[in-house]
Amino acid sequence: MSKKVYVGNMNYGTTETSLRNLFAQYGEVGSVNIIVDRVTGRAKGFGFVEMPDDAAAMAAIEALDGQEFEGRQLRVNEAQERPKNDRPFRPRSY
Repeated sequence: MSKKVYVGNMNYGTTETSLRNLFAQYGEVGSVNIIVDRVTGRAKGFGFVEMPDDAAAMAAIEALDGQEFEGRQLRVNEAQERPKNDRPFRPRSY
């Protein structure tokens, strides 16, 4: 089973490729997703990395949490499932 890893406090200029290369040092990377603001299209400074091997994911978490990457000290931990919201998404009108 794969493990999803939360990566926070990232540099706003971090790309999915650079994040994939960072985590690939610890094992196979299944997917990388940097979260972007819907309105501005700018990165929000956090993302998720999915790794198929749980042991590799845990090794990456232990090694990278608190380490500097592209000028920022990363926060890396196991992603928590977000509780389902009963209300449907409604975009804001400006």
